[in-house]
Amino acid sequence: MNESIEIQVRQIAADVLSIPLARISRQTSPETVAGWDSVQHLNFILALEQELNIQFDPEEIDKIRSVGDAIDVAVGK
Repeated sequence: MNESIEIQVRQIAADVLSIPLARISRQTSPETVAGWDSVQHLNFILALEQELNIQFDPEEIDKIRSVGDAIDVAVGK
């Protein structure tokens, strides 16, 4: 199950950020992707919620600073 969520989160990040899935890792973050700004971050969060059918709390959103963080928070849902 967790591996499935990881794959889904990576795919969502690739789609939202318009970069190849192969370039998405747990370490992928706004510091490593030029186009990942605050608007793209919000788009990423919203896409995660929609695709995974979950709702993040504001505290959880604050914790998401990389793809790995998003995977960890999503797995905890």
